[in-house]
Amino acid sequence: MRHTRVLLAVLALAAAPVALAGDAQVPEKVAVCAACHGADGKAILPLYPHLAGQYSNYIEQALREYRSGARKNPVMAPQAATLTDKEIRQLAEYYGHLPGTLHTPNIHTGAKK
Repeated sequence: MRHTRVLLAVLALAAAPVALAGDAQVPEKVAVCAACHGADGKAILPLYPHLAGQYSNYIEQALREYRSGARKNPVMAPQAATLTDKEIRQLAEYYGHLPGTLHTPNIHTGAKK
């Protein structure tokens, strides 16, 4: 039943117009991603990763690996299979520029000189 609801949400968002962030540069495929990863890149359920603020090169590599089959995930593989290189770059840049809760500590703060 839960999978049916997720599938219906994906289909509804895929058909919806793209106006998720109020930005003309929002990639068209964001509507599909938003079904699990949230319109703002913050996942709708704990089992999905947050994408907002993630390193764009990480997102790009992960999507390419899902597409090639090097990275295995039964949900992401078919999603990534339809993406072009340009769409992957656009999605990675979009999510990489959203404000997120990810934090990379500065290991040099407070270091003795």
